[in-house]
Amino acid sequence: MSPFYELLTDEFQVPLNQELLEKMKKANQEQLQKFDDKVSDAELNQGETEVNDALLGKADYYAMIGDRENALKAYDGLLQKSITLGTRIDIVFALVRIGFFFDDNVMVRTNIDKLKELIEQGGDWDRRNRLKAYEGVYLMSIRDFKGAASQFIDTLSTFTSTEMMSYQDFVKYAVLTSIISMQRVDIKKKVLDAPEILEVISDIPYLEDYMTSLYNCNYAQFFRALAKIEQTHLRTSRYFYPHIRYYVREMRIVAYAQLLESYRSLTITSMAHAFGVTEDYIDKELYKFVAAGRLNCVIDKVNGIIETNRPDAKNAQYQTVIKQGDLLLNRVQKLSRVIDV
Repeated sequence: MSPFYELLTDEFQVPLNQELLEKMKKANQEQLQKFDDKVSDAELNQGETEVNDALLGKADYYAMIGDRENALKAYDGLLQKSITLGTRIDIVFALVRIGFFFDDNVMVRTNIDKLKELIEQGGDWDRRNRLKAYEGVYLMSIRDFKGAASQFIDTLSTFTSTEMMSYQDFVKYAVLTSIISMQRVDIKKKVLDAPEILEVISDIPYLEDYMTSLYNCNYAQFFRALAKIEQTHLRTSRYFYPHIRYYVREMRIVAYAQLLESYRSLTITSMAHAFGVTEDYIDKELYKFVAAGRLNCVIDKVNGIIETNRPDAKNAQYQTVIKQGDLLLNRVQKLSRVIDV
């Protein structure tokens, strides 16, 4: 991966090992020459299909060594040729993977849209399922955990995208995105009882404990598992790392809300005990989330009580309509003043 090695040393301003670089470049030149020889032989002695296969092999090699510029040129050249729809789809999949590798979300989104168009023209069952997995990873990387969970759950039993990640990693991401975005009843049906997840979850550190402790309302155990998940899975994931603080905060809110839904009121002491933390910690945590409108409760610090004030669903809808109506009226009034002028 000499091109990628040069890119990293330049980006992070670290010394470049010239001897190692020359060794890698020589190995690449030898391999690329083999592809060129194969293309020449195919042009002389074989047909257009064999030529395109040789060119595709060369493009794949550029992608494998992290040579983004040459890989994109090679793939683009192939897309200009008369190739089969299946090969065209596979090339766009490769472009999506390059986008993932270089954290280029614009490139990923553009090529996923292209894939949808191409697959509608006649993509097979396997490529349709791979697209769901790829789109799920993209949605996860931009913090759309609900959309990602939907794609992951739909593809659990048909996952074949091992060129992007292992099945264990796929299950891990399916669980992490589902827990934060799904309702409790859906988590039970689609995650906790899913045979595809149960088959491998014991091989993924801390994930089963994390999943079951929240559902079973063992909040102290859940907090410990969340800390382990953050260190073991979130910080080591290229997709989750940018969203660590958001994910951990939202999961704490999910746990607090789940406990508060079960009571009209409870003491700060009992809530702190349930989560295995101090009273000061719970007080500071709830204060932030209540002030931000994320938890429906009030804190009576004098008596050490937390009182829930869950809004009635119809009243909440009514208040939403009132607010939206006020906004609409304000905009109409501003527009009328502009028109009058």
